Amino acid sequence: MSALPGFLVTKEEEELTTEERRKLERKLKKERKKKEKQLMREAGISTKKVEPKKQSGSELALAYLTSWSENPEEWKFQKTRQTWLLLHMYDKEKVPGKYFTILLDYLQGLQGGARDITVQKAEAFMKEFDGSDAEDPNLLEKCERIRQVLQLLS
Repeated sequence: MSALPGFLVTKEEEELTTEERRKLERKLKKERKKKEKQLMREAGISTKKVEPKKQSGSELALAYLTSWSENPEEWKFQKTRQTWLLLHMYDKEKVPGKYFTILLDYLQGLQGGARDITVQKAEAFMKEFDGSDAEDPNLLEKCERIRQVLQLLS
């Protein structure tokens, strides 16, 4: 009959079935862990596990773009990252200038439906902004980006 180290085996425990013994061992282990946590809390030591911060969609997309330009042999196509980039490429807050130049190079290889839709959306944006004569610097920056994309893909 084997007992857990540090525990005395009583006459009743010796008569337990294997399943009952396993349940008892689990219960004792759980109680021991609970006591350890309580002691840790009393000592002021945190018992919570720190989870790593997850990257946002923009961080992942910009890392994808950087990987494409700096490490093409290990780069893998990811539709969700490409979609995010195509949706946000005109926003200089989400795609800063240094990434936009890389994105223009990336767009040269754009094929099929993604290329057609990107051109259609860019043309629609351009028509929308041609109608307005606002001199908002953000709007002017967006128009310049649209013009560059149209020039590249048309």
